[in-house]
Amino acid sequence: MEVTQVLLNAQSIDGAVRKNAEESLKHFQEQNLTVFLLLLSGELVSEEKPVETRKLAGLILKNALDAKDQQRKVELVQRWLSLDGNAKSQIKAGLLKTLSSPVSDARSTASQVIAKVAGIELPHKQWPELVGSLLSNVHQLPAHAKQATLETLGYLCEEVSPDVIDQDQVNKILTAVVQGMSASEGNTDVRLAATRALYNALGFAQANFSNDMERDYLMRVVCEATLSPEVRIRQAVREDEEPVALQAIEFWSSICDEEIDILEEYGGDFTGDSDIPCFYFIKQAIPALVPMLLETLLKQEEDQDQDEGAWNIAMAGGTCLGLVARTVGDDIVPLVVPFIEENVTKPDWRQREAATYAFGSILEGPSPAKLIPLVNVALNFMLSALTKDPNSHVKDTTAWTLGRIFEFLHGSAVDSPIITQANCQQIVAVLLQSMKDTPNVAEKACGALYFLAQGYEEVGPSSPLTPFFQEIVQSLLTVTHREDARESRLRTAAYETLNEVVRCSTDETAPLVLQLVPVIIMELHNTVEGQKLSSDEREKQSELQGLLCGCLQVIIQKLGSSESTKYLFLQYADQIMGLFLSVFACRSATVHEEAMLAIGALAYATGPDFAKYMPEFYRYLEMGLQNFEEYQVCAVTVGVVGDICRALEEKVVPYCDGIMTQLLKNLSSNQLHRSVKPPIFSCFGDIALAVGEYFEKYLMWAMSALQSAAELSTHTTGDDELIEYINTLRNGILEAYSGIFQGFKNSPKTQLLIPYAPHILQFLDGIYMEKDMDDVVMKTAIGVLGDLADTLGSHAASLIQQSVSSKDFLNECLSSEDVMIKESAEWAKLAISRAISV
Repeated sequence: MEVTQVLLNAQSIDGAVRKNAEESLKHFQEQNLTVFLLLLSGELVSEEKPVETRKLAGLILKNALDAKDQQRKVELVQRWLSLDGNAKSQIKAGLLKTLSSPVSDARSTASQVIAKVAGIELPHKQWPELVGSLLSNVHQLPAHAKQATLETLGYLCEEVSPDVIDQDQVNKILTAVVQGMSASEGNTDVRLAATRALYNALGFAQANFSNDMERDYLMRVVCEATLSPEVRIRQAVREDEEPVALQAIEFWSSICDEEIDILEEYGGDFTGDSDIPCFYFIKQAIPALVPMLLETLLKQEEDQDQDEGAWNIAMAGGTCLGLVARTVGDDIVPLVVPFIEENVTKPDWRQREAATYAFGSILEGPSPAKLIPLVNVALNFMLSALTKDPNSHVKDTTAWTLGRIFEFLHGSAVDSPIITQANCQQIVAVLLQSMKDTPNVAEKACGALYFLAQGYEEVGPSSPLTPFFQEIVQSLLTVTHREDARESRLRTAAYETLNEVVRCSTDETAPLVLQLVPVIIMELHNTVEGQKLSSDEREKQSELQGLLCGCLQVIIQKLGSSESTKYLFLQYADQIMGLFLSVFACRSATVHEEAMLAIGALAYATGPDFAKYMPEFYRYLEMGLQNFEEYQVCAVTVGVVGDICRALEEKVVPYCDGIMTQLLKNLSSNQLHRSVKPPIFSCFGDIALAVGEYFEKYLMWAMSALQSAAELSTHTTGDDELIEYINTLRNGILEAYSGIFQGFKNSPKTQLLIPYAPHILQFLDGIYMEKDMDDVVMKTAIGVLGDLADTLGSHAASLIQQSVSSKDFLNECLSSEDVMIKESAEWAKLAISRAISV
């Protein structure tokens, strides 16, 4: 069989020729696999053969070793392992030889096949010499062989699980890869292959990262490579090498993330024997790393601020600079300030934008004491740039940077204010002016105003923004009506900012917030008028309704929180509720999430009067509870049931059968996302608290569901994410128990709860013994102990005295640093002593 010709025919334009060739390849493979694979590898290795056939031969070889389908994969692995040993050795030798072929397609294909073979053989302790021979290749020239070998090591790290290769070889692979990154011969291909390989090897070395020496070693090599004088690491950041640079930056960013996590968890107080060492690699690397990142900031793309999904080297560099600032704090400031001073007034927009971006990137991390003097000098300059700079990019970044200044350096937590009576008016005027700019600049100006308002959240009776409140609200409403606001994120940003301005406003401006109600009502009314909409328009309509319902929710919460304004606001309640119901009616199958949330707020504000809306609203409530697909909607609806119970109290009784039936159904479904289950349990508590002894008819079902969930939540080990979920689940269960005890208190039916007490105490003991509960659960748990003692009194006295919780757990909570836990524990102690003394 003339393999070369058949492989050429298999790529022919003529369908019949192609089909015929594919048939003969398949036939030959079935007849004599060993010879077939030997011929393919011979084709791949031979420099005389055409590149197309070499590439296809390699591809068929690769597909003979691996498949997406798991069962097929297992068959192929077994088939390869049972092949004749001499044939396999010949094939492998050919593959390794191909790595130094001058033809790049042949090298690249061979790399992939070698990794597939290694993926099969290394776990079976075969081909032990592979890693050694690859490593000896790395130290040889020519460059193209080096590049192919590094690429192979990269693929190898992807294919093989970390425990298959021993420690010593992993060290050598990492060393080879890191040296390839800093290859002083400056061959870009080698560097790119090494950087990509490092990327794969990092996940591969994850297991070894927990080994201090090895982690330290790997990082030190990288730091040295970055710092070493003979290697111009800057070469990696030339225009034509963007992929290399992006990967290098990505690498540094992941190291920052790692260090930030460690520093946050351990709060920077490392003793010699702490579990996870933090090597401050970034601190060591900043003298070389920061100048390199600053240089990337000058590589902007012309239209990056117009394109939402844009990602390029300048953006990656700025993001990484921000992570470095969070990792090293004050140390970054002196390295960045000269760059800002040098570039911020340059005629070339790229330099002005890069300087502003650098400033904005380092505002989170360093101390206010270090940053505020800089901000005081820069603020006026930036306000003037935002209105006068001729370039839209520069304005966009300036507005973003102002937003970061207000986010991190303005508010009650900061000692020396950067915003004073003197400059507040100018800041507001500039931001409102910029909201008329292009959509991207206007959006960033909204963001800056958002954080400006947020910083005044706790200022007392009078806010410095009060004199401008009317004008701010008017400007934001004007932005929402801009023709070009719908196309970008601008409209959303304007509503989010309006909400924050309202949320952080003081009593002085309450009359103005009240005037906003009919305006938003009118806007929402216009969206539910019965025009026929295309599906695209319907999506836009639904989005706008979401923004307006969100806005009403904030207004309801604001005005409902004080008696004087609540009374005036309630005149609009019927109208608003009617509109929310119309918003629901716009959709056939799903419930509108934001409208649901706003109804929760309305129920809270109207209290028992909300009962008049229930007959019409109930079906949407049920629809929301049944929405398993969009589980966030389901979770929100469960929360709203709680709001309604608190508002209506015993008036919710007529709807309880339907609600409880649906909630129990949700709990037993495995279609429903697990995150909805904890709020459902809390909701049992809300219902019991609202309806009191009437809850008797659901008691058996609710307790049975609680009991099985409680058992599930006391015997689990897992990762942080699972532990976090388990704590949320425990908290939901405990809130249910608490609501049930409080609901039955002082009723003749209290004795119905006695049979459940042993299990509940056992649950409390169980979570105490597991020692992995967070503060929230601790507070709720000790509260439940108190509720049990308070409601059951002497009936439960002996049970309580036998439990661990009533002694050790209680004492631990009594001496807690956390005021809330301590208060709950003191109340529980009192309730227990009353129960026992009877």
